[in-house]
Amino acid sequence: MRILRRTLIALAVVVAVVIAAGVAGYWWQRPMLLTGTGYAAHNACAVTELAGRDDPEHDLPPNPLVPYLRFGADEPGETTGSLLGVLAKQRAWYTEGFGCTLAGERPELGTATPIDDAGNPLAGAPAPTADPAVDAAIAAAFGDGTPPEEAAALGTRAVVVLKDGELVGERYADGFDAATPQLGWSMSKSATDLITGVLVQQGVVTLDDAELRPEWTDERANITIEQLLRMTSGIEWDETYDLGTPITQMLYGEADMGGYVAGLPLEHAPGTVQEYSSGSTTLLCSVLAERTGLGADLPRQTLLGPLGLSSAVFEPDAAGTPVCSSYLWMTPRDWAVLGQFALQNGEWNGEQLLPADWMAKSLEVLPVEQTDDPGYGMGWRVNTLTDGSPRWPGLPADTYYASGHDGQKVIVVPSEGLVVVRMGFTPEADDEPSEVQLVEELIAALG
Repeated sequence: MRILRRTLIALAVVVAVVIAAGVAGYWWQRPMLLTGTGYAAHNACAVTELAGRDDPEHDLPPNPLVPYLRFGADEPGETTGSLLGVLAKQRAWYTEGFGCTLAGERPELGTATPIDDAGNPLAGAPAPTADPAVDAAIAAAFGDGTPPEEAAALGTRAVVVLKDGELVGERYADGFDAATPQLGWSMSKSATDLITGVLVQQGVVTLDDAELRPEWTDERANITIEQLLRMTSGIEWDETYDLGTPITQMLYGEADMGGYVAGLPLEHAPGTVQEYSSGSTTLLCSVLAERTGLGADLPRQTLLGPLGLSSAVFEPDAAGTPVCSSYLWMTPRDWAVLGQFALQNGEWNGEQLLPADWMAKSLEVLPVEQTDDPGYGMGWRVNTLTDGSPRWPGLPADTYYASGHDGQKVIVVPSEGLVVVRMGFTPEADDEPSEVQLVEELIAALG
């Protein structure tokens, strides 16, 4: 009996140790688990509610957590993501006009300004007339003629081509069409540059504005709007999607993303080092949203509405700040309109919405002590680097582009009057060579 008692006590101790270790391990890994469930909840909400698709699992990158993810809804307009239905639960809430927001409770975002597409030349435009050379270039961008597994890895979902403002090429993958909004990820940063330009043109802000946050009483008070656009603010940052990094904490662990970034210390003197930072762009939009008083409606009233981008939704955080680093959804046609607006230097339907030199300034790459993103200007990347060498030797020197996670591109070639949009889901393959080839072949085809 005494031996049995000792055995049971020993077993109980082992079980307690195992449980304690499991609990400790869960809480240690919980920030990363919340990243996974937050990503999944937001994705499932946006893909179903915004894009009208029923396959959100197709937008999840390869990850060992995926088989254990569970989705549900406790209330209308809510999407929950968790591990095994219990652990690390995150909630995403859908709001008409503002899309999906991660928050513990339904956020109060106000009413989204309606957008009329009357000023959008691609809204309702018929499919372009077939051109064998153009269609062949687009077919290659979809991986036609390659083994099925290679085409699937390339994952092209849409290509839209404008020549001198006219729709001359267009194709969509199965399950997508001209009315399906797609997420631009970091192409949202290029749109943010244009939003800022509109506000500069209106006299609301200037690029030299500093003292952007009342709590900045140290050297951070010297940070300017231009430095946030150029990612030279010097604020400490790590764009690595990993346990406890600023980017994952901002996107999946903070209700007020701009406030979180504003609370980070300086790593470098403002203006000296360029460090790619989604935090800088979202912090900028928190400043712009506060100064204009527009909150989550900021993108709709400044840029999306005036261009007639009726499919566009710029999703905010729970504090009502548009997540300007990452969360702009539009149809590929509307992404092409954004590129055309940039190509036209901010002139739209006879009105100059940007300062006349805004795009030239946006494409100017300033010298810094060091950079982790050569050729990055203000929200756009250029083809001609600061040492005069080309990023893409086969494309014209004046080429510039917006770029987003998983293979999103809006490529603009002013000398050819060309705007090329490529959307897709390419988490593992290298999509860039196919995009460069696409533009090269389109230039040859369209003369």
